[in-house]
Amino acid sequence: QVQLVESGGGLVQAGGSLRLSCAYSGRVFSSDVMGWYRQAPGQRRELVAVILSSGATNYVDAVKGRFTISRDNAKNTVFLQMNSLKPEDTAVYYCNSRQGPMMYWGQGTQVTVSS
Repeated sequence: QVQLVESGGGLVQAGGSLRLSCAYSGRVFSSDVMGWYRQAPGQRRELVAVILSSGATNYVDAVKGRFTISRDNAKNTVFLQMNSLKPEDTAVYYCNSRQGPMMYWGQGTQVTVSS
């Protein structure tokens, strides 16, 4: 089992920045694929960014150039730096850990961007 706890969400004006953190514990491995997803009201949950154990990253087109995912394996923490935030970034953001076919989720943290 893996436990994930997100923090860092909040209310910010358009153009502002937030940094989300995800502390994970339990049966974790440096090879785990870590990611951030988001779900806006009435929308499906979508992948925002993912980072492999190699450090390779991938982003959804809507956040490329604005968001940066990173990980600190020594501290079992994953980050999502969000810059130039837009109202359409408003959503609950979830941290995700993938070990082979198994996926684990945090409880989510609300990000609200006002115009």
